Amino acid sequence: MIYITGDIHGEYSRFENKKLKKLTENDCLIVCGDFGFVWDNSEKEKHILKKISDKHFKTLFVDGTHENFSLLNSYPVSELYGGRVQQIEKNIYHLMRGEIYTIENKTFFTFGGGESHDKDLRQENGTWWKEEQPTIEEMSYAVENLDTVERKVDYIITHQPSMTDMALVDRRCSVNPIATFFDELSRNISYKKWYFGSLHKNKKIPGAQCLFTDIVKVS
Repeated sequence: MIYITGDIHGEYSRFENKKLKKLTENDCLIVCGDFGFVWDNSEKEKHILKKISDKHFKTLFVDGTHENFSLLNSYPVSELYGGRVQQIEKNIYHLMRGEIYTIENKTFFTFGGGESHDKDLRQENGTWWKEEQPTIEEMSYAVENLDTVERKVDYIITHQPSMTDMALVDRRCSVNPIATFFDELSRNISYKKWYFGSLHKNKKIPGAQCLFTDIVKVS
């Protein structure tokens, strides 16, 4: 089974949800960004990562806008499910931007990152990192990778949504480059469903689902 949830922000309580108790070593939980447990490399954080890694299932996450990219980028890159990953701990993996993974015979296109609306109030390389904003090279790589599968995948996992989907969930959100990029992708990719976090709401919309605290089975 594959379950998906939204921003965790370093709160372990999400992993105590009863839905996860039935998962086995063949199952996984995907987090749509802002995982939050790769933040300060403290002993407390290492302890929690160890607790998560001891779960029977794998925890997979795309990066969000509240990540310590200096720390995250220090992890070596390897391969899992047919795409590039960074292993954080046993059973914990970062799903990288622009990759396509095959999990339980389903294909997932992943693309983390975004743009913080409050970045002017945060400290660069302390509570905010410019690496949250995807580069032109990362976007180009994503398009090239999608071309190899004829721009057809089963599911899309991102932190931020497209502009179109963002407007359906929260009309107050403003235009940003990655949301515009996702708008273009959505018109040129065939997919069953798009899952995203970032807006701190649980809401289904046509062809997509915004997730925060909900934990849902891939459908």
